[in-house]
Amino acid sequence: MKFEILGKNGFVPTNAIKDYAEKRFTKVISFFGPEVVDEIRVVCKVYKDHHKVEVNVFAKKTIVRAEVSDKDMYSAIDRANDKLVSQIRRYKDKLKNHLEKEGIRQAYSNEFDAEQLEKDILAAQLVKNKKIDLQPMTAQEAISAMELSGHGFYVFLDRETRKTNVVYRRDDGDFAIIETQPI
Repeated sequence: MKFEILGKNGFVPTNAIKDYAEKRFTKVISFFGPEVVDEIRVVCKVYKDHHKVEVNVFAKKTIVRAEVSDKDMYSAIDRANDKLVSQIRRYKDKLKNHLEKEGIRQAYSNEFDAEQLEKDILAAQLVKNKKIDLQPMTAQEAISAMELSGHGFYVFLDRETRKTNVVYRRDDGDFAIIETQPI
């Protein structure tokens, strides 16, 4: 497993910060199992009036993300860890039925399960390019995976129609799906 701590905006993480972050995120690793977590990336940013910590946990078939701001870097790390644990616990029961699927049981420890997403983002100005493996899932499974990732949308392959769709959260808090049509 790769544990990476990066600094932005002129911040260089000290050994004390690195050790503290690595120690705090062991609980998140225990939910998945150490053999399932590929990488944990922690990005620490410093601003005039606050510190920001962004954490991405890359596990097999799952990406879990948290972003927290606080006046103290250590407090921000604590709050990011708490947010990740809360997200995982909230969806643990909802996603537990996925363990019955072929191959999923081997990918996760008995403690946790979720669906996979690595987003492919193309905008007017390309700032990042990600590749994703579209896996067939229902709309409800896609909503759960989107909420776990912490993003406002999720690209998935509809299990019934076998078409690529996008689920997103509307401004009113409801969810909507964009269905693709070939030209």
